[in-house]
Amino acid sequence: MELFQNFLQQTITLFAIMDPIGVSAIALSLLSPNITKTQIAIIAKKTTSTILIAFFVVLITGDLVLKLFGIHEDSLKVMGGIILLLMAITMVRGSVTVNKKENSDKNDEELAIIPIGIPIAFGTGLFTTIIIFKNQAASSVELFSLVISFCVNALVFYLVLKNSIYIKKYIGVTGQNIVTKLMGLIVGALAVQFIISGVVHLAKGYF
Repeated sequence: MELFQNFLQQTITLFAIMDPIGVSAIALSLLSPNITKTQIAIIAKKTTSTILIAFFVVLITGDLVLKLFGIHEDSLKVMGGIILLLMAITMVRGSVTVNKKENSDKNDEELAIIPIGIPIAFGTGLFTTIIIFKNQAASSVELFSLVISFCVNALVFYLVLKNSIYIKKYIGVTGQNIVTKLMGLIVGALAVQFIISGVVHLAKGYF
């Protein structure tokens, strides 16, 4: 039961941070206005592959980075919480912007990896959260649960991005903004939990 609760929490958390509907709206603003269903499907596949590869790289090398720089897990929680809080404020304010001029010389398929895959879909907030969740895993079963949780979100991300043209048509820009703001509230609440937990544990170590 506890394993399922952790899986559910991780899945919802990762979904909120990834914000596939919000990312799909940004992606459409970067891509050609005349993009076809076939092209958007290819882009969705490439972007999803990118974030999956990034996830496994972080999962495997994340601990090495912490050890290399001597960073404590609780310090990462506090810093990660601050990053997520700033991200949440941006989501709630609806002020996510991307400089389209910088990417105007790239074709749509090139944009699938950078910047849509990294850093828009897979940014610093997701990076720190994955490392924190990995360090919280007490067994290989819980670690496997994290992998499944991310893969589920990657599948949802793929389906949303693939059908982003239809989603924009049915719920409109206003609907996409509302969803992003709601995801921002969840990310903000998670950020506060990370910060408080990290500060409490660090304080216990010093006093």
